[in-house]
Amino acid sequence: MANKKEQVAKTMIFSGIGDEESELIPIMADGDEGELTNFQAPDILPILPLRNTVLFPGVVIPITVGRQKSLKLIQEVFRTDKLLGTVTQIEGAVEDPEQKDLYTVGTVAQILKILEMPDGSTSVIIQGKRRFEVVEYLEEFPYFKAKVNLLDEITTDADNDEFQAIVGSLKDLSVKIAQYSSNVPPEASFAVKNIENSTFLINFICSNTDLKVEEKQSLLELADLRERGIQAISYLVKEVQMLELKRDIQSKVKLDLDQQQREYLLNQQIKTIQNELGGNPIEQEIADLKEAAKEKKWSAEMAEFFDKEVNKLSRLNPAAGEYSVQYTYCQTLLELPWNEYTEDNFDLKHAEQVLDEVHYGLDKVKERILEHLAVLKLKKDMKAPILCLYGPPGVGKTSLGKSIAKALGRKYARMSLGGLHDESEIRGHRKTYIGAMPGRILQNIKKAKSSNPVFILDELDKVSSDFHGDPASALLEVLDPEQNSEFHDNYIDLDYDLSKVMFIATANTLGTIAAPLRDRLELIDVSGYILEEKIEIAKRHLIPKQKENHGLKASQLKFSRDVIELIVDRYTRESGVRELDKKIAKVIRRVARKVAFEEPYNVNLTAEDIREYLGAPEYSRESYQGNEFPGVVTGLAWTAHGGEILFVESSQSKGKGGLTLTGNLGEVMKESAMLALEYLKSHSEDLGIDYEVFESHNWHIHVPEGAIPKDGPSAGITMVTSLASIITKRKVRKNIAMTGEMTLRGKVLPVGGIKEKILAAKRAGIKEVIMSVENRKDVEEIKDIYLKGLKFKFVASIGEVLDYVLLKK
Repeated sequence: MANKKEQVAKTMIFSGIGDEESELIPIMADGDEGELTNFQAPDILPILPLRNTVLFPGVVIPITVGRQKSLKLIQEVFRTDKLLGTVTQIEGAVEDPEQKDLYTVGTVAQILKILEMPDGSTSVIIQGKRRFEVVEYLEEFPYFKAKVNLLDEITTDADNDEFQAIVGSLKDLSVKIAQYSSNVPPEASFAVKNIENSTFLINFICSNTDLKVEEKQSLLELADLRERGIQAISYLVKEVQMLELKRDIQSKVKLDLDQQQREYLLNQQIKTIQNELGGNPIEQEIADLKEAAKEKKWSAEMAEFFDKEVNKLSRLNPAAGEYSVQYTYCQTLLELPWNEYTEDNFDLKHAEQVLDEVHYGLDKVKERILEHLAVLKLKKDMKAPILCLYGPPGVGKTSLGKSIAKALGRKYARMSLGGLHDESEIRGHRKTYIGAMPGRILQNIKKAKSSNPVFILDELDKVSSDFHGDPASALLEVLDPEQNSEFHDNYIDLDYDLSKVMFIATANTLGTIAAPLRDRLELIDVSGYILEEKIEIAKRHLIPKQKENHGLKASQLKFSRDVIELIVDRYTRESGVRELDKKIAKVIRRVARKVAFEEPYNVNLTAEDIREYLGAPEYSRESYQGNEFPGVVTGLAWTAHGGEILFVESSQSKGKGGLTLTGNLGEVMKESAMLALEYLKSHSEDLGIDYEVFESHNWHIHVPEGAIPKDGPSAGITMVTSLASIITKRKVRKNIAMTGEMTLRGKVLPVGGIKEKILAAKRAGIKEVIMSVENRKDVEEIKDIYLKGLKFKFVASIGEVLDYVLLKK
């Protein structure tokens, strides 16, 4: 049995590296214990440098000899006692090593056989016998000779439990490595299991473990066989862990590859079946994209970019999620109208006719639009201005955009910005995100199928911002004629030219629009309508539209001018006509029901019919309330729904000079009241007021309709007039209203919303309006039809107001 083991051991081959560039094939031989410990050798030995390998006692390895010095040494030693010393090089790359390039501890080796290889090289099989330490080198030529000192092995009793455990662990780890590593032949585990010599087993494992040269050399230099075994175990444990990790990774990769191969085979089968049935739909999709691209008017750079994207699509697996993302992206690029423009209609008479047909009034807006068309007709390539129509709701700002598009012959696009708070709604999302899409700007351009539509940005003042970003800032690029020629959408990730788009923004108020954005807009005030204009709008547009919507013929129902005026005056309170449109629709619905039920009704509507259909009047006329009592003054205010009149009431009571304010007033309005009282105190002598009254009385200022919030500085002169009236006990002139801001010095400052305030004054029956002299220019811009029946008093100071307004009694 022992002979059989020895034979197997002597013929087992492992991969290794020799002293030259070639790989070594270590051969092991299970020798006698005494052979390894009692071996004697001369004190002076020829030294053979080994490259990239370390020889251990008892181990047999083949080496390829290539260097002339080494070849000469082998030939001479083989003719004598066949003994030599092997020492490993510190750096394997050194071609002609010197003494400093060699380790000091090596192994005495015996030449077993010299083989002449077919390629002309020489291989030598040597066996390690005993460790030694170089004392000094005696010769370097023709090869190294050195005086050596043989080293003893410190062995442990074979019956020692700890030593047996070390040997057993080495065997188990070696078997695992043989199982896990593809570089170790399967017979290796069988050989290791059958080695009985513990010293040889440790040396054999140290020699054939996949370690660095310096680590093997450190094992050789350990004299204690037990320590050598423990150190070898630490190296083997690391190697086993590494091999296990590699095996796990390879197993996972294999599973992934198997799944991919399965999908690939299934897709190939599907493709074959589809080809048999008449073509592959995936290939057809890609072919359709390429065919559609030929019809596009984009630039050569854009065409090249699109080809790259389609080629990328063709390389993707149709079953992968990335395929649908890439296909949608290519489809979006195709659907955008690159360099596709509609031809503008420069017939200015036609444009003016279209605007007049659809919109009654709005002369200022129409004039500005016709100016733009005139310049565009002359210059052809003028950058489109960014118009902003601002005014109360229902005056036709949005519908005006449709009329402009119709007049120009352009496509129409609309985007509502109300409540928009996410910047990506403007710029889009990166296409790598799930569900990514272009921003709403490009989506509407795509829907319009033209790169020069009339684009309405509705409710610009309702844009908000939060943690998703600031959409108003994103709009800066869109609404700047100098920047929007290179608008960058995150999804498209390309520059898109918006410079030919005619953007028209709408807003109810300018206060909430960011200053940088407002600076880019050309502002056009679209104010409210007077009663006469609303009647005309109802007759020309609203009534015919609602009759058509409800299936009534023109002859089945007629609205007289008095009936329309009744609806406007008593059932609506607005600057625009939106509420009026709803009331007319309600009347026509009631009539349509009677027609459908074949019930009798009045074709010519009367006031009684309106009361039946709409109920009791919802609003009483805003009317002047008289001047029977001092302290009551009529003011004018601007709201988002248009102009309104308001009354400021003051009362006086015994006290210590306190001021109380009620009526849901804002901070600015409260400051106006305090300012008014301080002005009266400082000018008490001029007004003939005894100053003691300010120390012995309290004042209460109230603005009725307390549920409605009120703010702004325009009630300043109204409040000072009310306080002056109650303190001096002088009444206020009849049928007069006022608006204006005041300063502490008594100067009257101009205010806004003049047209709306004038309309409110007319509705209330006011005959005279007082305002700052600086508002004269605003009044002069208003058409005479709005000013009919009103007288204006322009003042520069509070003194002028009080002298004119306060009566002597």
